[in-house]
Amino acid sequence: MGSAAPQDVTRRPVAPAGFEELQAATAGLQPPFAVVDLGALRANAAQMARRAGGKPIRLASKSLRCRPLIDEVLALPGFAGVLAFTLPEALWLAGAGEGTETGDGAGADTSGPGDILVGYPTADVPALRRLASDERAAGRITLMVDSVEHLDLITDAVGPSGPPVRVCLDLDASLRLLGGRVHLGMRRSPLHAPEQAERLARAVLARPRLRLVGVMAYEGQIAGVGDNQPGAGLRQAAVRLVQRISAQELRARRAAAIRAVRAVAPLEFVNGGGTGSLETTSAEPAVTELGAGSGIYAPVLFDHYRGFRPLPAAYFALSVVRRPAPRHVTVLGGGWIASGAPGADRLPVPVWPEGLRLLPAEGAGEVQTPLTGAAADGLRLGDRVWFRHAKAGELCERVDRLHLIEGDRIVGDVPTYRGERHAFL
Repeated sequence: MGSAAPQDVTRRPVAPAGFEELQAATAGLQPPFAVVDLGALRANAAQMARRAGGKPIRLASKSLRCRPLIDEVLALPGFAGVLAFTLPEALWLAGAGEGTETGDGAGADTSGPGDILVGYPTADVPALRRLASDERAAGRITLMVDSVEHLDLITDAVGPSGPPVRVCLDLDASLRLLGGRVHLGMRRSPLHAPEQAERLARAVLARPRLRLVGVMAYEGQIAGVGDNQPGAGLRQAAVRLVQRISAQELRARRAAAIRAVRAVAPLEFVNGGGTGSLETTSAEPAVTELGAGSGIYAPVLFDHYRGFRPLPAAYFALSVVRRPAPRHVTVLGGGWIASGAPGADRLPVPVWPEGLRLLPAEGAGEVQTPLTGAAADGLRLGDRVWFRHAKAGELCERVDRLHLIEGDRIVGDVPTYRGERHAFL
């Protein structure tokens, strides 16, 4: 299948494809393969931009893991800059230093996104040295820090001379109650109180090689937890209460932290949010931009929010290879399990034909996955079963290419990070 640039096919209105159209479009492909419905992708991006209330969204690259689609979304209204997940990835996206070869041996496109924030701290000394030796990359890439130990590691790695290294403070966004004895949210950063952020800001200014440019706070307990999960109403009520209290607490604490840091140094940006909290985070005056990406593909974990409903845009197909019993079939592969705390919500979900489900005793297997349900008796060997991944970009670690669908046609295919011979994590 020849490659077609996705920007040629997503500018005009495209209706999301149905499964009959997906079947027709991919009739010539052999599973396993993955597809992205361009109509749904574009609709999701537009919905996210509306929910952001006019503030730009920094696109989380780990949620897409496909350079052509990252570039495509960044060209849409409401998106600006990349939130990367490792420094080597950021250098590659920026076309900097070594390690920029693509899967076909050609050099990386050195245009790339103009502004890249590495969303997680790095201890990669060779990558830090590459950053410090490339003035252009150093002007485009910002590193995440949350401790003096990070500052010392960076300054030791980059040496005394060269372009300034841009850094961003990672403010912990979790909700802490009863003097910290109750912790609700991610254990992400030791910087929680405004005075802690101010002290680290002053420590940055004391190091001439470093330049403080931003503050980030990701409220995972709000953005990453659906408030309309199936099950007991008591649990739903508890999630909504915690999220409401957390949003109120964070709004005040984040504003105080930003005031404290701005008293030390001017800031270019204050980043917050996630796909699940775009409305609440964008309403905070202290926040200048949002960070999000998973809503572009809309995996299963985003099916359970009251405030928005994205369109599923990414699917993968597997072949039926066994019929072990009535109402049962087995597909080849399927163990494409998402990261996080182990549980049923990390498993891929069979979505078409309707009426299929995983077996609780086996789940999704590395080489084969048994399925049961009334639809199984209508399937023959070689038929496809379509799945959705629990999370977004992790799907791309399983396939080399994404086939781009417009209606009942494949209009192109693009390499994933894996297809360009990169596995950053």
